[in-house]
Amino acid sequence: TIPVGIINLGTSENKLCFDLLQKRLMRPDMLQIEPAFLQYPDWKGHSFLREEVAKFLSHYCRSPKPLKPKNVVVMNGCGSLFSALAATLCDPEDAILIPSPFYGVITEDVGLYSSVKLHHVPLYSQVPTGSDVRPFQLTVEKLENSLKEAKKEGLNIKALILLNPHNPLGEVYSSEEMISFLEFAKMHKLHVIVDEIYMLSVFNETDTFHSVLSLDGLPDPQRTHIMWGVSKDFAMAGMRVGMVYSENRDLVQALDQLGCFHGVPGPTQYQMAQLLRDRDWLNSEFLPENRRRLREAHSFMTEELKKLDIPFLHRSAGFFIWADLSKYLSEKTFAEELSLWRCFLKHKVLLSCGQAFSCVSPGWFRIIFTDQLHKLKLGLSIAHFHFSSCILVVSPMEWDKM
Repeated sequence: TIPVGIINLGTSENKLCFDLLQKRLMRPDMLQIEPAFLQYPDWKGHSFLREEVAKFLSHYCRSPKPLKPKNVVVMNGCGSLFSALAATLCDPEDAILIPSPFYGVITEDVGLYSSVKLHHVPLYSQVPTGSDVRPFQLTVEKLENSLKEAKKEGLNIKALILLNPHNPLGEVYSSEEMISFLEFAKMHKLHVIVDEIYMLSVFNETDTFHSVLSLDGLPDPQRTHIMWGVSKDFAMAGMRVGMVYSENRDLVQALDQLGCFHGVPGPTQYQMAQLLRDRDWLNSEFLPENRRRLREAHSFMTEELKKLDIPFLHRSAGFFIWADLSKYLSEKTFAEELSLWRCFLKHKVLLSCGQAFSCVSPGWFRIIFTDQLHKLKLGLSIAHFHFSSCILVVSPMEWDKM
């Protein structure tokens, strides 16, 4: 039979671990209903869940001191947290610095309700020959330059957003890099929103993720706010549970006022607490097997990209590979990049093009590898069949005629 539908290599979901999750979520200990679950909760999250979140983050983020439940706010996903944080930290028309490329939905998260703008810190793929600079590397100098440009444009910069591990680059910042970024923010009295939603999805054993919560003394703890959620690391994008940890009591109280718009159902909070406290299942079953599957799928995709002679960033975090398909553009413009994206979609393969991440260099695409092997093979075979034989002689603008 001929497959029907679209091979989705564009949405960042981990579809490798449904069997593990189904087995765990169907255990009897997950089926519990109490009166409190069916009544209006504390909008920051039930106390039992915030306690488990604090213990969980203390352990897996390697915090030097136990984290406090009173500093935890739980909402229905990190998109809601971005929206609420923008509303509480900024006034309408204020702006937040963010290195680009970045997960593009953040633009709507911070702007849709609050009219907060993002000011991009552009990162480039090209680096000077012989230098030790990485492609798309973020530096304090780039942050400083972008802040100066924003002020010249009359923007009021209130905060900085950092993604670590990074989406779509897969970059994992070192402790030294993160401290330098936080020191920059302290110098300019900026809040910092650190999104660590992929912190347990670093799958190469030689790479180590260092949470901001592991630092022994933050440069400005009152202005540093750390986000995490279950969508990525627990492969549960549909459960809609995200959390922020902040020592800023005014911010926690302000988020509490918005919680009624972004609450998590009581039974779901109970299930999350059960999973967070089940260290045996996490450490012996789910996390090691999840990392093994991530590593295996990543290895398959990177080997296929090498066979096609497609350059990419070789990173070991997240569900995606940041690949350079610019050789498939007749000219290096964003119009041609969009044409290439449409060509993939016409032939039933969905990728995410660089424009969706505000990338400054045309031709970069994010390719998701966290799907079943037969779907990855099918998506690659379709792409290779339709493009490899004609790419050198047919302009992307003409592909729609094929």
